[in-house]
Amino acid sequence: MSIDNRIQVVLIDDDPHLRQALSQTLDLAGLKILPLAEAKGLAGQLERDWSGVVVSDIRMPGMDGLELLTELHAQDPELPVLLITGHGDVPLAVQAMRAGAYDFLEKPFASDALLDSVRRALDLRRLVLDNRSLRLALSDRNELSARLVGQSAPMLRLREQIGALAATKADVLILGETGAGKEVVARALHDLSSRRNGPFVAINAGALAESVVESELFGHEPGAFTGAQKRRIGKFEFANGGTLFLDEIESMSLDVQVKLLRLLQERVVERLGGNQLIPLDIRIIAATKEDLRQSADQGRFRADLYYRLNVAPLRIPPLRERGEDALMLFQHFADEASARHGLPPHELQPGHRALLLRHTWPGNVRELQNAAERFALGLELALDNSAPNGGVGSTIEVVNGGLSEQVENFEKSLIAAELARSHSSVRSLAEALGIPRKTLHDKLRKHGLNFADGGAGNPTDDID
Repeated sequence: MSIDNRIQVVLIDDDPHLRQALSQTLDLAGLKILPLAEAKGLAGQLERDWSGVVVSDIRMPGMDGLELLTELHAQDPELPVLLITGHGDVPLAVQAMRAGAYDFLEKPFASDALLDSVRRALDLRRLVLDNRSLRLALSDRNELSARLVGQSAPMLRLREQIGALAATKADVLILGETGAGKEVVARALHDLSSRRNGPFVAINAGALAESVVESELFGHEPGAFTGAQKRRIGKFEFANGGTLFLDEIESMSLDVQVKLLRLLQERVVERLGGNQLIPLDIRIIAATKEDLRQSADQGRFRADLYYRLNVAPLRIPPLRERGEDALMLFQHFADEASARHGLPPHELQPGHRALLLRHTWPGNVRELQNAAERFALGLELALDNSAPNGGVGSTIEVVNGGLSEQVENFEKSLIAAELARSHSSVRSLAEALGIPRKTLHDKLRKHGLNFADGGAGNPTDDID
């Protein structure tokens, strides 16, 4: 049995008269105390984050104060232990201080001296526990931040939502574009949950042939269909005790959706060709890149399954909505790739930064990671700036030269990035860059850029 956390002081002394006197002193000061006649067994009753302090005599039959100090500090080295010594035991007290005792009081001592020492020890204990709690919170946050890099408001909100949902048993529906990191989010939910020691099973429903999807998910018994010669454990059953991540759920047939709905509602699975209902302790995390509500309205997705899944939705923001997160992510992936290939890391130059910030990232984080890999290998940083309605690509070479070279590269990248946007005339292009049209023509020639590559019209159409 553990000691109540409301107890502030555990007082141990084998002398009943002294124990009673000290108990009265502490009690009159408003402290909640637990007086004990012996030290044996105390360590096993104290939780590591117990918020009180221990006051103990040194010389006692059985376990003495020094032995108690050693046992308590083996469990929590930061627990304050105050030791009481008799006259002539000062060398023993010095030994205790070296062993980690918070303080020692030599008999006889004034009540105020005891109260002052106990209160200071309690203040220290509160500070230790506050710092311990903060370190734990920072550790959790840093773990999640390392997986989901970024400091934009959408990413801060997403990490907060993941932290809140991870501790629950709720199934989750992840919404996000292709390449946004849906599996990364699913793994974070699993690893931060109480199921972290159970299996994490990921399956892409869109990659499964219609003929095998039911067998893959639900399993089958021998003879369930032609070619089924032995029992197969399905993914749901294999994930028992853990988490199953089901990506591209929108690609599942309506027949399979019916079975999934039943599994979600009843938490049982029945293998194909079998009659036994197998209970499951499982968390389902589904993911989609489509609007399932719209798909349900169009009859391509079951409405009842949509509403069952949509209890705890998590939207992953596309990279184009995350501002300078693109720079942080790019450098993160580039550094990882450099270390993996044993290459010196490249620093992002101003031109690179401008290009990365202007890019729309239709492939999201996956596209950025591939670009960072090429950059780390010293290859040309080429980005496909085409949005769904068209456009052109932009490239910028990895340049690590002097200041003038970097300035030239920065200027070229700014113009190239703006060329990638839609402009009806040189006038609009010059206005976007904030320079005269004549200057723009000079710079286009200087950098070997062509207006026709970036928009409609002829570069001489609107020269003054």
